[in-house]
Amino acid sequence: MELDQHAEELASALGVDKEEVKSDLQNLLQYSVPLDEAKQSVRRKHGGGSSGGSDGAPSTKRIADIDPDGGNVSVTVRVLTVGTRSIVYQGDEQTIREGELADESGVISYTAWQDFGFEPGDSVVIGNAGVREWDGKPELNIGASSTVGVESETVETPYDDRIGGEADLIDLQAGDRGRTVEVRVLEVDSRTIDGRNGETTILSGVVADETGRLPFTDWAPRPDVKEGASVRLSDVYVREFRGVPQVNLSEFTTLEVLDDPVAVTDSAPRLKIGEAVDAGGMFDVEVLGNVLEVRDGSGLIERCPKCSRVVQNGQCRQHGEVDGEDDMRVKAILDDGTGTVTAILDRDLTEEIYGGTMADAMEAAREAMDKEVVADDIADTLVGREYRVRGNLSVDEYGANLEADEFEETDDDPAERAAALLTEVRA
Repeated sequence: MELDQHAEELASALGVDKEEVKSDLQNLLQYSVPLDEAKQSVRRKHGGGSSGGSDGAPSTKRIADIDPDGGNVSVTVRVLTVGTRSIVYQGDEQTIREGELADESGVISYTAWQDFGFEPGDSVVIGNAGVREWDGKPELNIGASSTVGVESETVETPYDDRIGGEADLIDLQAGDRGRTVEVRVLEVDSRTIDGRNGETTILSGVVADETGRLPFTDWAPRPDVKEGASVRLSDVYVREFRGVPQVNLSEFTTLEVLDDPVAVTDSAPRLKIGEAVDAGGMFDVEVLGNVLEVRDGSGLIERCPKCSRVVQNGQCRQHGEVDGEDDMRVKAILDDGTGTVTAILDRDLTEEIYGGTMADAMEAAREAMDKEVVADDIADTLVGREYRVRGNLSVDEYGANLEADEFEETDDDPAERAAALLTEVRA
């Protein structure tokens, strides 16, 4: 149903001007307020009460059959996870519950706009829940017009191992809520940011377990979050930051210091480039590939002193004309037969590849009266050779970039690996 139709029905029921109702709805929807909640808010504003949260009687559905365009629904489900988070809603701070529900047919995310008292493992009947699309999938919105009751019999699902949200770092994905992880803090820094309530101090860094490493942010800094600490974190949520999952601790996250240290891996998972790119972003990953090309923008470059963006002809895209600061980098295209990725090397790695310092490179450019000689020398070294690259992978509409922490030529026998690949393809 189009917004005009919702506005017309509401206006008719409330006896007010349609355009005013439409404007009210648009103002709420632009802040990602669910449609049903927005309509209830408009009803309350115009004295229509909070009843009638849907346009008709909700239908009882299995999770697999829920569609964002199908109207309100009733479901009988088992609660897998319950996360608690504070958000700003209509200008006010509000606490919501969110997580996952399951039945025999599938799993669905939910947001509950008040505390209905259910916990992980509970079997419940939820009536008149709204449905919206979130990240390309349907999500239940359980609001003021919804009902939640206890189901007398346990709802059997094939997802009971997910009750409580226990997870390894490698299994976390952006959008996860109500998760529990046991990790060791590898790095931690304190910094001050402009938060929604003004300046606030947060902690950020890296955590790890046996399966991998991820960045984290603690929005309510805890003294036990310190380098080397092994902790159990209950009720964390996961956001995407620079293309990779990030563990977030809210004021509702509970922390338990563990007596035994959490085992961590020193290595990164090695994936084929195609697999890594299809994953959509990874914080710490290793790939092997042949350098096909050294891209433009490699070698000697200049960066904006304010934002560190690369300066072109003395111009920064954000700050205009600036006096650029000298730097070096490499943007090398790697291919392993399954996909391609651009490996980006910082100054230290670039100097290693070049075989000299940035001052040496600048002197060579002056002698040749051409900065491109540095990039050409780097290309002569890299192109056609195979390298192992470890770093943080981000994927967006412009392609896949791997910010390299390690970059070294492999000593594997290419003939042996080619034979192994052929065997795998023919299997």
